[in-house]
Amino acid sequence: MNRNADSRVRKVTAVLAALALAALAAAACSDDADAPERPSLGTVRVAADEAIQIRALMVTTNLAGGGASNVRVVRLAVEHYGPIHGFDVHVGEEHDERCSPDGGRGAAETIIADGSVVGVIGPSCSVAAVEAAPLLGGAGMVLISPSNTSPALTSDLEGSPAEHYVEGYYRTAHNDLFQGKAVARFLRNERGLTRAAVIHTGDVYTWGLAEAFINAFEELGGSITGTREVNREATDLVPALTALAWDEPEALFLPVSQTVGEAIVGQAPGVAGMEDVLLITGDGLIDDEFMALPETEGMFFSGPEIHFGDNRNESTGRSAPQVLAAYEDFYGLPPVSAFWGHAYDATTLLLEAIEASSSMFRGSLVIDRAGVREYLDGVAGFAGLIGEITCDDFGDCGVPRVEVIEHLDATDVPASRANAVYEYEP
Repeated sequence: MNRNADSRVRKVTAVLAALALAALAAAACSDDADAPERPSLGTVRVAADEAIQIRALMVTTNLAGGGASNVRVVRLAVEHYGPIHGFDVHVGEEHDERCSPDGGRGAAETIIADGSVVGVIGPSCSVAAVEAAPLLGGAGMVLISPSNTSPALTSDLEGSPAEHYVEGYYRTAHNDLFQGKAVARFLRNERGLTRAAVIHTGDVYTWGLAEAFINAFEELGGSITGTREVNREATDLVPALTALAWDEPEALFLPVSQTVGEAIVGQAPGVAGMEDVLLITGDGLIDDEFMALPETEGMFFSGPEIHFGDNRNESTGRSAPQVLAAYEDFYGLPPVSAFWGHAYDATTLLLEAIEASSSMFRGSLVIDRAGVREYLDGVAGFAGLIGEITCDDFGDCGVPRVEVIEHLDATDVPASRANAVYEYEP
């Protein structure tokens, strides 16, 4: 195995807890009628000739997109981590959630049908998580998303659960309450702008981010001149842009689908009053295909910090540059996802949780599902590629650092991705 021996020392408490969980798991599997009873989510037995099963739930329809890139990172992290108690870990075939509620629900149902699956890395999109998380969590599994950012999935960061929070859901991505503040501070404090308009598509991701920005911008003394909700498949944005231009915004924040984003950048220059408005969007449009459009030059994009330096994942001992090099060696190109580091760390957290919550019993590996959650609930100070990871009471484990990039060259997207002009950290 390739895990860093130093991480063992830091996990003494987790190991001791694991011993207790293992004893309980063994008792639960025993044929002894007098075995102690306890609240349980059940166990997964892995026979000597079988492998531990996890799954990746991502957007994979677009093979060049971030979801497919993250699936590759998951597989790489599993390889780097190595066997658990002598058992291989299999990711199996990835499941496409299509960045839709129906896709999330359908994929979750397929995963649940295989009772051997312990946990899931994903989904890619917050709208898919709204449907997938209750099903997977209800089946006793955990899911750790590298890229869901909607506040509605975890909490208000002040101790209250959000509308769609469910036990068993975790994420290494940031909460968009931070991203909303980052965009607001960039526009208000760095650019000196006081008037902004917003377009969103009404779903849990785009409206959640829009609302976070609106609240933060107004708290800083800015004015929201108007908001418009449009269909995520809309292609004629002239009416909405015309209405928003009427109140003379200085900036337009557009957390939208790619279809709507393409329409906005193509049509805004032709709308009176929109010619010189600053366009800024969120991490959902940090996409090579979108950023390659000439019309996107001059835009600003907010998203997760991707400058990991020499940060090292304590489970595998690999640094961010080493992981990138391994990815490029195998796939021939760098990952296109802005959340590739988050996917790597999410995978190793799941594997650590499985290892700490499993033990041998009568020739099989017994994995305690409740133990997996208990381990993740207790994660604190875990050294990941994205930085130091600590999970709060509602599954937010991400490092809340957000940056804004200025997109200067549609023919050189990697250079623009690296062109950070503002960094936010609470």
